[in-house]
Amino acid sequence: MSSRVFQAAAKSPDPYELERLAEELVARELAGSSYAPRTTASTELPIYVPLSHDNPYLTAEVFNVEEFLLSRSHTSLQDLRSELRDYLTSLKEELVLLINDDYEAFISLSTDLRGEGSRLEKLKFPLDDLRKRISESRAGLQATQDSIQETLDARTNLREEKALLHLLLKISESVTRLESLLLISQVTTSSLESHNSNYQFHLPAAAGQPIDAKSQGNRAKHLSRVTAEYTQLLYHIEKAKEEHCAFVDEIRWRIDRIQSTLTSDLDHVFSAILNSLTDIKAGKVLDLERTKLYVDLTECLKIYDSLHLWRVAEEIMRRDVMQAFIKKTIFPDALVASLSPVLPHTPLPAALSTRTESRGSALLPRTPYTPFTAFATKQNPFEASHVSGPVHLLDESNDALAKLYNQILRFIERDFGRIMEIAERVSLKAGSTKSQSSIALGNYDLRDAQQASADGFEIMTNVVWAEIGRAIMDELGTVIFAPGNPNEFRKHHSTTQAFIRSLEFLAPSTHSVQNMRSHPVFTAFQRRWQLSVYFQLRWKEVITKLEETLSSRILDPEAPNFTPGRNGFVTAQAAEIFTAIASCWSAEGYIPDLAHRFWKFTLQLLSRYREWLESSLPPAGGSPAKPAGTITNEKTSAIANPPRSSTPGLTPEATIESTAADEILLRQFATALVDIRAITSQVLQLWKEEISMMLPDTSIEDDTAEELLEAALRTQLEQLSALSTSSCSQTTAILSRRCCDALLPVRSIPSQFRAMSNKRIPSEPSYFAPTILRPVRIFFGIGTIGGPGERLKEELLRDVSTDVVESVCQRYMQYLTAMKKTEESLRRLKKGKKSTLSVFGSATAGKDDGKDEERIRAQMILDVEAFKTEGEALGVNMLSMSSFIVLDQMVRAELVDGDL
Repeated sequence: MSSRVFQAAAKSPDPYELERLAEELVARELAGSSYAPRTTASTELPIYVPLSHDNPYLTAEVFNVEEFLLSRSHTSLQDLRSELRDYLTSLKEELVLLINDDYEAFISLSTDLRGEGSRLEKLKFPLDDLRKRISESRAGLQATQDSIQETLDARTNLREEKALLHLLLKISESVTRLESLLLISQVTTSSLESHNSNYQFHLPAAAGQPIDAKSQGNRAKHLSRVTAEYTQLLYHIEKAKEEHCAFVDEIRWRIDRIQSTLTSDLDHVFSAILNSLTDIKAGKVLDLERTKLYVDLTECLKIYDSLHLWRVAEEIMRRDVMQAFIKKTIFPDALVASLSPVLPHTPLPAALSTRTESRGSALLPRTPYTPFTAFATKQNPFEASHVSGPVHLLDESNDALAKLYNQILRFIERDFGRIMEIAERVSLKAGSTKSQSSIALGNYDLRDAQQASADGFEIMTNVVWAEIGRAIMDELGTVIFAPGNPNEFRKHHSTTQAFIRSLEFLAPSTHSVQNMRSHPVFTAFQRRWQLSVYFQLRWKEVITKLEETLSSRILDPEAPNFTPGRNGFVTAQAAEIFTAIASCWSAEGYIPDLAHRFWKFTLQLLSRYREWLESSLPPAGGSPAKPAGTITNEKTSAIANPPRSSTPGLTPEATIESTAADEILLRQFATALVDIRAITSQVLQLWKEEISMMLPDTSIEDDTAEELLEAALRTQLEQLSALSTSSCSQTTAILSRRCCDALLPVRSIPSQFRAMSNKRIPSEPSYFAPTILRPVRIFFGIGTIGGPGERLKEELLRDVSTDVVESVCQRYMQYLTAMKKTEESLRRLKKGKKSTLSVFGSATAGKDDGKDEERIRAQMILDVEAFKTEGEALGVNMLSMSSFIVLDQMVRAELVDGDL
């Protein structure tokens, strides 16, 4: 190994590392005694490790040549080859040695196994005998186990039969005890065939007769005890039925007799308690006695609830209390007959009064309220109600139906208020009613309400509302639901809906209100309202008057029978349209159930008004003179004194007629613009203040629904605005044409100044300059009274004036350009005749011709300045208009180029 190291060192360029030693010596001298020589691994000599089986590169799963050579980088390739050859030789020797050792053991294996077969045969015989003995022992143990299991099964059957016998004994004893408690006479087995006719009810008095208070209270407690025993009996019978006992079938008739007797006694006691509580003629009932009666009533209701006989109790209340009151209160002539007042129970218990007031205040937050109208007026009886305790009474002034409803509400509050509360509390305590008072009334499933109503007391639904709704439909249906008189129908509808809401306030829970609204009588009651017929009558009432007004196609506030200024409108048609829209949402006509129809009708009215405007206004692309003449004839035919028309074919008379026609067109367009803006603003105000609040909630989110409805309304109003834009454009076109006609004298200025004998410089604008924009001032009523567009001054004055001034500037520039061309032609003509003579501005021109040109230019500058003043008075920014700037430059320039 040392020889290899020395050979490798000899082959290196610095075998003794003299340079490194020199560097360390210099560093040691510089650092002094604190210098520490480098001891890094890079200066250490490599350690020679011979090849062996422990080499990680040789034992790896995949031999990597590069890593192996890098690990032997200190060895030359010749030495590495010698190493590998030596390692190969050692491997071959080990392989030969391993083969020789294993071969010797394999050869000796057959010799070692000689004689083993006979020994195995000897071991086979005792194994069969052992297997047989084990099988016999297993069979004996299995027989013993089966015998023990049979004994255990027999004991289990005996135990079950014993328990069943005990159960049957309990049933027999319970039946006997119940018969004894109910005073049912015993019937022998031989009389089973006639047991149905032998039921005997042992009550203190005959059915329907009053019972004294003491006996009544004892009887209620006694029935409560019997019910507990009977409930236990039913539980035992259910367990016995599972075993298919014939004994249960044999005593079934006795159980049925017990049930019949129990329910009969219970019905009698319950009916007697109700009569004692609700019968005013029976005399005064003391506070203590009334309290005992309510305790007994609670016991009876608990018994009904435990027996699941809710409908039976409701039938008794309906038969003994509700029907008697309904028969004497609701009859065909009830609205014209005088009603006897509902007297309160006297003396009124103080505790009961406090309880009802506290219960009323507690009921208000959790009883839902569905708004049927949004108007707090006298026509809305519910919002003008006079509250007396928890019952909400209606406004009875001049309303017989409200008086009848108040009579019913007082009776329900007096006789059924506390009963419904007790029944609700009993049902909730027993867990038989699935009432969730925290659920909002609008978020419940109808099927869930119907399923819940099958369990528990529903006095408000099955007793109160079923009788009231059916009686109203049968006895008063021809009066209340008759839509012949729309005003009476709406009054009856609003009063009835207010009565229903007041009735819902008396309900003990929101669950009761849900069941009431899902009851078939309630559904049939709501369907009796002929709302579609009512809407048709209201529609006919509005449309008849409206179409009569819209039959006139004259869009003129001065036409006969017109009343301008009503609600900001100029014409009667616009006023009638808005009146029709407002009547749809007024308190005298609106019904919430018809909100979708009234909303559609509102949009249709706006569309109808747009169609009327389109047919009344002149066409946008037509000639102004022709429709103006047609409208003039229509107007004069409508007025009794038509004017005599001028002779056709003459230009001056035609011009006068065209001016009159333009006046009519301007008045029509101004009228349309004022009405469109008025109806748009007032309809949007009506939407914000009334319509958006009165529309009912939709299935989608409220904000989204309101946005969609408002978008539909604005779409109709935008179509009206499109007509407004067209009318404004035509108005601007007529005003522009009339203002441009006032510029005609501009063309005669040059000839006028040449013909003048007075050659002085002008100091005032021309006579026509102040009249250029006079049509605009007259239209907007500036300086005059009663202009057609006086009410449009703030909105349209500046825009219309700007457009008109733009048109006038363009026409003015055209006239100046034509004048310049004329002057140039005239100058060339004169120059051809006399070379030394010039018309304007030439160096060879005469003194008089130069003065004429200066006077003409000065006059034009004064006219343009006066025009600028008039435009600025109308709110036009003249200096910002490019056309006016060009016009001003043109009048200040010379009429003829100087080189001509």
